[in-house]
Amino acid sequence: MKLFKKLSHLGLALSLLPLPFVAAEEGNPLQKAEESYLAEVDPDYGYQVANKLAEFKSNDKLGYRMAGSQAEHQAGEYLAEEMEKIGLTQVASEAFTVDAWTFEKAEMNFADVEGREVTAVMAGYQVNFDTDGPKDFAITYLNKGTAADYTDVEVEGKLILVDINQMEEWWVNYPAYEAKLQGAAGVIVIQEAGFGEVSDESLNANDICGPADAPILSISKKDGELLKAALAANNNEINVSLDVKSTVEMDGQAYNISGRIEGKDKEAYILYSAHYDAYFDGFQDDSAAIGLLLGIAKAMVDSGYQPEKTIIFNALAAEEWGVSNSRYDWSTGAYNQIFKLHPEWQGKAVADINFELPAMGHNASDQIGSVYEMEAFIQDFVKDKEYHTDLYPEGIEVISPNTTWADDWSFSIAGVPSIRNRFESDFRNTHYHTQFDNKETYNEQAFEHHHNLYGLLGMAIDHQAVSPIDLTKPLNRLKETIDSEQFEAANIESNELIEAVDQAIALADSLNEAAKAVNADYLATFEAGQNDQAAEIYASSRELNEQVLKAYRLMQDTFVRLTWEDEQNFPHELITNNLTALKASIASLELGQGQVALDESLYLVDNNWYAYDFSKETYDYFTDYVLNQSDDRLMWGAGRIVSHVDLFDTIKSIQQKVINENPDYADEIASLQIQVDEQEKLLNNLVEEEKDNLQQLQELLKASK
Repeated sequence: MKLFKKLSHLGLALSLLPLPFVAAEEGNPLQKAEESYLAEVDPDYGYQVANKLAEFKSNDKLGYRMAGSQAEHQAGEYLAEEMEKIGLTQVASEAFTVDAWTFEKAEMNFADVEGREVTAVMAGYQVNFDTDGPKDFAITYLNKGTAADYTDVEVEGKLILVDINQMEEWWVNYPAYEAKLQGAAGVIVIQEAGFGEVSDESLNANDICGPADAPILSISKKDGELLKAALAANNNEINVSLDVKSTVEMDGQAYNISGRIEGKDKEAYILYSAHYDAYFDGFQDDSAAIGLLLGIAKAMVDSGYQPEKTIIFNALAAEEWGVSNSRYDWSTGAYNQIFKLHPEWQGKAVADINFELPAMGHNASDQIGSVYEMEAFIQDFVKDKEYHTDLYPEGIEVISPNTTWADDWSFSIAGVPSIRNRFESDFRNTHYHTQFDNKETYNEQAFEHHHNLYGLLGMAIDHQAVSPIDLTKPLNRLKETIDSEQFEAANIESNELIEAVDQAIALADSLNEAAKAVNADYLATFEAGQNDQAAEIYASSRELNEQVLKAYRLMQDTFVRLTWEDEQNFPHELITNNLTALKASIASLELGQGQVALDESLYLVDNNWYAYDFSKETYDYFTDYVLNQSDDRLMWGAGRIVSHVDLFDTIKSIQQKVINENPDYADEIASLQIQVDEQEKLLNNLVEEEKDNLQQLQELLKASK
């Protein structure tokens, strides 16, 4: 009766069994294990875990449990106790270094245009800003806080109020640093659009990607408009009282919490992960994900599931932020977990399944994010799965590659093929990182669906003898990005690279077929209850599995790079994109169309969109801290940027000339041509490196036969 009740609840668990659903056949241990797992899934348990996490906070009014804070430490202690309570083994609380941030309060008092007292509760960023009780400041409104907005304005010691749309304009670190250069006491930002669109009362905060000595706070649109109105009525300056306590402690400590279900193979791992730090209450991001993590673990333990591989459940700290003054200041806990605390998992972990914002529907399809190499396996896994058509009318969709926005990225580049429930939806514009990310957003159907789906996915991966990696997908994608026209212009023979890719694809395809055959034999014997034969197949496949994971890691090390917008691309791809934009800019300038060059192409080159609105000092600062910092500050972004073209002076010169009649752009054209020549040289070098790396990959794939 218990089994019937659980499987019939909302039609969910039943729908995620392979179809058609029948009672487990005699001797089919995998299907029995699936049924037993689904019978034990209890989304209410995960929901209660998510609610419990909201009790740990540094700010009494807003929440917050951020990297290295006491609130985060207390949450970690609770999770370690909970892991032991539900029956996980080898529960560990492991310390690593972070720049700890504690945000206790931020309130501003001012008089509106009617003379009424307004108390604005504000959100914080990872900065040092301690007024030691209420303190009076003059405040002035400066539009967007760009360099031009400071012309003929005295701001020394004052607060600056600015509007921002981080989705479409720039990150908060730029106006914050510009204000620091001008001697302002700090910046108050109004998210006019982009984030927090659910309500005019929304507060929003994100990682700052900047130094701790450029203070910044976030005010709601409602309170910000009241403040702007008061400023407009008083010659753009009034006095306010500010009470703030925000503290960044360099070299603090945070704790990753993990527990295990020991497998038959003690040296092969499947990882599950989610993060437990949060802005505000962070119900979806990421308390519910921790609830899902522990919910899956509890259901597996309660069902008596005996995995083939050791399954490790990781509750990670410091995902939202953990390193001050770094472009790559998020995913600190995951990076430390796989690179510092447990590097021995590299080459042995066959997958990481990461969770973000899992207790809501998000899109018309349920989207599973994956590295290129796992996409085919997951597509095969979901093809016979049903789903709630009212919740996901367009079914289950697999999308690759994943973004850098979550912890799966750090695992992936460490050689652990990674999967994540995708959360790219309108929620990012509305509730994400606001006080409205609370339990009112909870969708039980989606939460149970994800318990079932990702629990069964982990079990499916567990019953692959060889990691189900398909290297042909990224290699084909690499081939698609070869721009023959740009190669020819740079005197590079594109056919040589294409031929090297094709040879690697053929070898990877042969490896895929061999791995699929081994996995099919292993699964068939396992499902037939032929345990001795299954164990023999598994044991004989260890060398092949090791080579497959080595090939995957080689691809991550040599072919996965980042743009200046933190998007994944191939080494030559950034350069060919730069060349296209640079040459288009030259063509526009030769026609005397400076504004066209500014509007359509120059901003596409590396990080030069920031040159349009900010000072040289600000532009250089946020360029240099990527190019000239140590790897331990750059973490998962270290070495992933292959180019920087500095167009600051060229852009400023064009901006000055476009207002003139018949401007002469000869100097700018010459400067851009020099950059084209340099980029073509770099492209040549990168292509040679890619050919060498493809040769190395080919040798590895040949050795895998």
